[in-house]
Amino acid sequence: MENSDAPHILVLPLPAEGHIKPMFNLSKLLSHRGHKVTFINTHHNHNCFLQFTDIASFQTQFPNLHFASITDGLPQNHPRNGALMNYYPMLISLGPRSLLAKEFRELFLRLVEKNEQWQPPSCIIADGLMSTIVMGIAQEFGVPWIPFRTYSATCTWVTIHMSKLFQEGTLLQNNQENMKNSSTNIPGLGNLLRNCDLPSNSTILMANESINRDFYIQETLAMIQASGLILNTFEELEFSIITKLAAIFPKVYSIGPLHTLYNTIFTTNSSSTHKDGSLRREDKSSITWLDHQKEKSVLYVSFGTVVKLSLEQLLEFWHGLVNSLKPFLWVIQNDLIPKNLPIELEIGTKERGFMIDWVPQEEVLAHPAVGGFLTHSGWNSTLECIIEGKPMLCWPSIADQPVNSRCVSEQWKIGLNMNGTCDRFIVQKMVKDIMENQMKEFMKSAKEIAKKAHDSTKENGPSYHNFENLVKYIGLRKVN
Repeated sequence: MENSDAPHILVLPLPAEGHIKPMFNLSKLLSHRGHKVTFINTHHNHNCFLQFTDIASFQTQFPNLHFASITDGLPQNHPRNGALMNYYPMLISLGPRSLLAKEFRELFLRLVEKNEQWQPPSCIIADGLMSTIVMGIAQEFGVPWIPFRTYSATCTWVTIHMSKLFQEGTLLQNNQENMKNSSTNIPGLGNLLRNCDLPSNSTILMANESINRDFYIQETLAMIQASGLILNTFEELEFSIITKLAAIFPKVYSIGPLHTLYNTIFTTNSSSTHKDGSLRREDKSSITWLDHQKEKSVLYVSFGTVVKLSLEQLLEFWHGLVNSLKPFLWVIQNDLIPKNLPIELEIGTKERGFMIDWVPQEEVLAHPAVGGFLTHSGWNSTLECIIEGKPMLCWPSIADQPVNSRCVSEQWKIGLNMNGTCDRFIVQKMVKDIMENQMKEFMKSAKEIAKKAHDSTKENGPSYHNFENLVKYIGLRKVN
């Protein structure tokens, strides 16, 4: 029987695939614990979700999870394929005076006035980059608001201190040599991060720089006024930084790796055909190909959904992969593959490679044939690789990726940082280092951290415990 007194949570992700996935997993977990959840996508992303989801089956499994959609504020004919060139207009379309913010407020008011089985919203969980949109209405109605920062704890700590660095004028730009060699002024990270690793100096801020910088600073300053903070990380990985964040927020809930926590709590196979909130169809033929490869022999290659390689970069990586003589599985969109390939790439790929538009990444990384991951160092990908104990070869370019890459190579010692290099001979050498020359030492470190990640999500582990505390906190916020 449905509990009409259960707290009602609104969940608002940033309308980007890498942000939607962890927030969708959290929504399902909260729903499973008896809370009512309204998951709010943009119209475009909701339509993509419906395309790949058996809604009847999903609602049978998650009857307490409902969906709503609002505009993203972009013209109907604007491309929304996740490419970097489409990312800037999306950021501009957000903010407290945006059309998206207006529709979110209207939706909130409708849910407040709705007098049916569900209570009015008693808590809002929003992406940290949507903070200015929810802060005002949360304060107006006295509803607790908890941002879910889908970056690492380290990058979250970095962004909080970014505004201070800008104000003091201590963030170096322009001088590339100084950027590579100078350490930052961020407390606790001066010996780890260089100025070139900071999100402000990554590719995403090179175009429309002031607009993007102002957006991130504005959202971060709003975020630190929230009732708490949710992070997709685990204490054993980033304990010192999580402790620092706990001095800023009333409560920090580190509940990651979230996809592993999800698997812990849902011990049986999901009856839903749509597991993780993906906005595209996954192709399982990659698993069939991996089944015919030797153990730990394959390098998995994926640069995520936002950054697109130039033709020159693509060919340099391709030559390096082929010349390394290692089998590789490369996720790449078909329209990026040039029609007239050098014959050596055609032959080498036919012999040792498999190129595909998309894969079930968690399943690929868990496959015994995969021995390493050439990655853009997005946080979801980094965590998914950490949990499987596989070393990483990092080629970061935007947002939090340089920070994640630096942690992988310099702090956790589970991979190598390419530092933006895109040269076929260096690619060839570093692939051999990850997959052969240094594989044993990287694999040892990766397996040690993987065990800590698994332990954190076991029942009575710290991430499991933090999730239960989050459930209890929200449960106390019921509207009477």
